Amino acid sequence: MLPSFVSPTASASVTPPPRPIPGSHGPPVLGPLRDRLDYFWFQSQDEFFRKRAAAHRSTVFRTNIPPTFPFFVGIDPRVVAIVDAAAFTALFDPDLVDKRDILIGPYNPGTGFTGGTRVGVYLDTQEAEHTRIKTFAMDLLHRSARSWPAEFRAGVGAMLDAVDADFAANKASSASYLVPLQQCIFRFLCKAFAGADPSADWLVDNFGFTILDIWLALQILPTQKVGVVQPLEELLIHSFPLPSFLIWPGYYLLYRFVEKHGAEAVAYAETQHGISKKDAINNILFVLGFNAFGGFSVFLPFLVAKVGDAADAAGLRPRLRDEVRRAMDKAKDADAEFGFAAVRESMPLVRSTVYEMLRMQPPVPLQFGRARRDFVLQSHGGAAYQVSKGEVLCGYQPLAMRDPEVFDRPEEFVPERFLGDDGARLLQHLFWSNGPETEQPAPGNKQCAAKEVVVDTACMLLAELFRRYDDFVVEGTSFTKLVKRQPSPSLSPAAAAGAGAQQ
Repeated sequence: MLPSFVSPTASASVTPPPRPIPGSHGPPVLGPLRDRLDYFWFQSQDEFFRKRAAAHRSTVFRTNIPPTFPFFVGIDPRVVAIVDAAAFTALFDPDLVDKRDILIGPYNPGTGFTGGTRVGVYLDTQEAEHTRIKTFAMDLLHRSARSWPAEFRAGVGAMLDAVDADFAANKASSASYLVPLQQCIFRFLCKAFAGADPSADWLVDNFGFTILDIWLALQILPTQKVGVVQPLEELLIHSFPLPSFLIWPGYYLLYRFVEKHGAEAVAYAETQHGISKKDAINNILFVLGFNAFGGFSVFLPFLVAKVGDAADAAGLRPRLRDEVRRAMDKAKDADAEFGFAAVRESMPLVRSTVYEMLRMQPPVPLQFGRARRDFVLQSHGGAAYQVSKGEVLCGYQPLAMRDPEVFDRPEEFVPERFLGDDGARLLQHLFWSNGPETEQPAPGNKQCAAKEVVVDTACMLLAELFRRYDDFVVEGTSFTKLVKRQPSPSLSPAAAAGAGAQQ
């Protein structure tokens, strides 16, 4: 059993002076190597942070973060870890932290993975090009809003058709949805975000999502626990940077695809934002592939698996289904209106469930920033820590968003947590988007440009599942039970025929 989450006391009549940050980085080489082995081998990521917080009796402490020794040259693994909600907010203050080249930590995979372009997510807010790239990404998302729901629904429909076919053809007891889901995500993002239809290129349509999987893996594997038998994982994956040339042919294929079939989006970047063609394509590919495809590929399976849990002790699925069906009844033309408006206005429990899953399983668990200057890091109860200029802050979201000073029953999945006025007040402590959920992305901050549509898209996925099925059960990344939607007795004959056509 993991040690309990330890947080600072909430009572302080007088603000104490800043105290030194507890913990140490250990001796050179040996200290980082010990922490690396704990992080990847002897402990889980969650246990790594919990045990150190408990040992130091502090939610702010010094440690090392992989990758490290022996072949990661020029990388300083020393960080100040933050695992409480109060101190975590320092990571969102551009006056305090510099976000230059620190997306996934002190290790930067390099521009070989992005066509030689230093893409927007690796830029700091004080770099002139950041505003230009962020504004372009936000404008492109705004333009895509017109087609996003329809393209996503079409993709989900194709995914569920494939799952249904697996069940029917093989009379199987389960059907995996992971590959159909990734195909759905890739195709709809290409069409909605980049304006490029993968069906125009057979190779891209059939292998584009696989190329992105490999491209993502080569960048982040040195920082991730994979599950390969040890010590092989440490020797082969965590000891040296993985080379970009392995994926260059695939990346070049996607580059040419966007250049040809996403020409309108590329031209928009050139004419309206003054971004070169090369930089526009590489930034489109990064937002599409790393931020959107990568994020959805991690988060949506977590969401589907949680909602589809066989136990469902709280009876969540029937409640979600009823809410979705009420929204369908409310819409005069369900097929036309079942998009952003419906999931924002008519499905509060669906939305709260998505928020709660983002709290429990954020798609990006770690957030980083480098101290721009000396400052005092404030935590709960007046606790304060002196941070020096240049130190790297490492925020671990899964603990910060389970802070018992903020959340009741923090370790439990509570789908109703974000309902009502009390739930709305908790949204300021939901940090998955590199900023509080109550704030909005802007050219001057590093908050995810697609913050709103990520939540909306996850809600639409649940809505589509309950539009099609009365019930489903999921184990891992496979459906083990699918109960097709039955026409409501109150439906007219014509409406009942329409519902039956979806079975």
